[in-house]
Amino acid sequence: MKASDLFVQCLEAEGVERIFGVPGEENADLMISLKTSTIEFVLCRHEQAAAFMADAYGRLTGKPGVCLATLGPGATNLVTGVADANMDRAPLVAIIGQGSTARLHKESHQNMDAIAMFEPISKWASSIPNAEVIPEVIRKAFKLSIEEKPGATVIELPEDIAKEEVDLQPMVPTVTRRPGADWKAVKQATDLIASAKCPLILAGNGAVRKWAARQLERLAKKLGVPVVNTFMGKGAVPMDSSYCLYTIGLQGKDHVLKAFVEADLIIAVGYDLVEYAPSFWNGNGDKKIIHMDFTPAEVDKDYPVTVDIVSDLADALWSVNEKLNEACEGKLPLFQIEKWADLKNTIWEDLTAEKADASFPMKPQRIINDIRSALGPDDILLSDVGAHKMWVSRYYQCHEPNTCLISNGFCSMGFALPGAIGATFARPESKVVAVCGDAGFLMNVQDLETAARIGAKFVCIVWLDGEYGLIKWKQQNHFDGQHSDLAFNNPDMELLARSFGIWGQHVKRNEDFANALDEALTCNGPALIAVDVDYRENVALTERLGEIDLPL
Repeated sequence: MKASDLFVQCLEAEGVERIFGVPGEENADLMISLKTSTIEFVLCRHEQAAAFMADAYGRLTGKPGVCLATLGPGATNLVTGVADANMDRAPLVAIIGQGSTARLHKESHQNMDAIAMFEPISKWASSIPNAEVIPEVIRKAFKLSIEEKPGATVIELPEDIAKEEVDLQPMVPTVTRRPGADWKAVKQATDLIASAKCPLILAGNGAVRKWAARQLERLAKKLGVPVVNTFMGKGAVPMDSSYCLYTIGLQGKDHVLKAFVEADLIIAVGYDLVEYAPSFWNGNGDKKIIHMDFTPAEVDKDYPVTVDIVSDLADALWSVNEKLNEACEGKLPLFQIEKWADLKNTIWEDLTAEKADASFPMKPQRIINDIRSALGPDDILLSDVGAHKMWVSRYYQCHEPNTCLISNGFCSMGFALPGAIGATFARPESKVVAVCGDAGFLMNVQDLETAARIGAKFVCIVWLDGEYGLIKWKQQNHFDGQHSDLAFNNPDMELLARSFGIWGQHVKRNEDFANALDEALTCNGPALIAVDVDYRENVALTERLGEIDLPL
């Protein structure tokens, strides 16, 4: 068969159901081979958006999302989305075209070393030098992408290799079992827990894996210890559980940090330092730390790990739970969760204080409360990057793991709108809402056309302030209220929506927002809501949190 046909058969063997991308001349053979395949090709309007779609799809399904671009500018346009998936631990396989191998050794049209470009931002990147290695390369790319910790891999297919004749079959994927927890490390951990006076659990990105979250909640109940989640660990323990102490992540004071001041032992579960640096919660380096994750702990002076349990995370949690049953029979729970009730109530009162605020432009707190009220436990919110991300991250709480997708490793503006398209494929039974700032929204606005064309059912909510609000907020905090010129103009959002053929509304009154959201969620395709937001609340929040008495 032709090599491009074999390539597609290998993708089918890996269980690929769809590819998001923008094709070009150099991968024309592959595109023609896809025409007779079971794989759906989702034609996008920008390669970066295609990568974000694959990113979100991978996070939600647990299997690699696949994106495609041609050589040169097509490949460079993929870079941000690939880097985002890699740093946010989303399984993704990127397929890029390349010119004929007969011209790669010299100066030629659109020729560049794309693999060298992708190597620093992926787990593995390789070109296919001849058709004979196609099954191995594809098998390796998918295996490494999904291997903990998940991330991005890249395959380059030169145009002349795609045309070769080959007599091979796809490799059969096999399940790789991750190792269980070392019994000595588990015993060290349980001994450390039993001798602690005030342990606390910190749940990170890895904790939202399905089985890990279940075992984590079991551990919290067994110990009588609360769980604080990072921005990317939301829903690891349900928000309405007495064991949920909500979210950490603002780079300053916050009520939840009182728990870290009091704690003498931190049980870090699936925590990546890229999410929230330990210097913010262990600046004195005096906490004992149990690190439980798929990979060894990163080296950091503020993260001095006492016990490092490296294994499948769900198994590590299960092993600790079982060892506690054995070692502390009749004594569980070791601690009293009621101790944390006052702090939990304080945080909740803070989070809900302005939930019914009637002012306009709308306060971020009110917008988030209205969104939370409109969505069910299994529905999905995706946050773009900007000032609104800080509000979503602190205020939006979750019932279930992986129901709030936030780019907090690479922090890429432009993620949420295309990510929402990927989410509709991954979770068609769930309502999907993308929350964007007006800056990030326009970075990938072109793929509203993709959403409208394919009938992707989600709501994009654009917070309007006409500035790069997060940059302004940070500059104000660091330069005594001063900031550089960060203002810009926005289009008429209702007209913009109409030009794409979708439902849209610019909310002009506070009381209209919830009704607009309810109506948008009933649309049979994408819908757009624009709302003016009062970002004076940014500095007000900084000042209010700054008054918290917190000896860090």
